[in-house]
Amino acid sequence: ISDSPAWVVAECNRYAVDHGKTPFIIYQGAWNVMERSFEREIIHMARRFGMALAPWNVLAQGKLRTDAEEKRRLESGEKGRMILSKEWMRNENEKKMSQAIEKVANEVGAKSIQSVAIAYVMQKTTHVFPIIGGRKVEHLMSNLEALEIALSDEQIKYIESVLPFDPWFP
Repeated sequence: ISDSPAWVVAECNRYAVDHGKTPFIIYQGAWNVMERSFEREIIHMARRFGMALAPWNVLAQGKLRTDAEEKRRLESGEKGRMILSKEWMRNENEKKMSQAIEKVANEVGAKSIQSVAIAYVMQKTTHVFPIIGGRKVEHLMSNLEALEIALSDEQIKYIESVLPFDPWFP
């Protein structure tokens, strides 16, 4: 199931169990270091029902990049993804988060900040299988680096401190 409220998935899974049907086994939804609403209820619901997670938009539509990468794109005219928005350059929050991830990437010896962003979602909970769509072979190779990165609790807390996150009530 994709992009549905946790309560809907829970109701469907309860119905399935009560009626001898197969419940959902994986949840797909948008989740990255800047868009963390997934962490409010989706992760908890998935744990409760033993579901895996398949987050998309893990790299924030390519907006998680270093200042040097952005400068290189600007000079070459390559730009970036413009499927959902005509604006390919990063906003202030995207720059702040990219700089924080770059700091952590330097600490762990990662070759790309994108691999740290992927490692973040993979290490927040179990059974996470990110959906990632690079445009080049080097994107794939840098994404695979996430499998070799172990972020400390302090590094995760640092990344999470860059932009505010309201877990809501209750």
